[in-house]
Amino acid sequence: MKRTSISLLMAGFLFIGCAESGLTKAQTGALIGGLAGAVAGKSTSNHSNKRAVIGGAVGALAGYGIGAYMDKQQADLNQELKGSGVQVDRQGNNINLNMPGGITFDTAQANIKPNFTSVLDDIANIMSKYPETKIEVQGHTDNVGSDTNNLTLSQLRAQSVATYLTSHGVDSSRIKSVGYGESMPKASNDTPAGRESNRRVEIKIVPNPA
Repeated sequence: MKRTSISLLMAGFLFIGCAESGLTKAQTGALIGGLAGAVAGKSTSNHSNKRAVIGGAVGALAGYGIGAYMDKQQADLNQELKGSGVQVDRQGNNINLNMPGGITFDTAQANIKPNFTSVLDDIANIMSKYPETKIEVQGHTDNVGSDTNNLTLSQLRAQSVATYLTSHGVDSSRIKSVGYGESMPKASNDTPAGRESNRRVEIKIVPNPA
């Protein structure tokens, strides 16, 4: 028990060190996964180091596999979406695509602008290339207008994007759409720039738990 606690403490220091060392997320995942696996393997036996070695190898492989998969997917998205107005952000092993409403939809409309379909084509192609992920399409608005209308508009916009991706080859079982209306602003609604930031559709890409 004491050794497990020490190992967990070491994992915390390792995570901090990896964050500051410039390692890729795949490498960080492998190191932390390996340590976690080693702790799990060691805890099953007080007399054998073999379990710790096997546990460490399995944990490292799992950590590196997920991280590397998402690293490659992010790199492809960055390349394809460069200059499109879509922001590609990474949080852990999750990827977030932020699509400002102004480049995707006309004001108060839920029909995708014709000149934006080529960007969604690129997204659909990459999503099809990486099938081991789940996709949540989120619609968001500013606070202008009624809560009810904003919620409905956000739902319709999210559904429009989800439907487009599905119609262009992305398995519908991987996608869900949800509208949040004005409830999740990214910036203050007190300024035009803030309201513009809040009018958006986001695509969240996460590893498939299976």
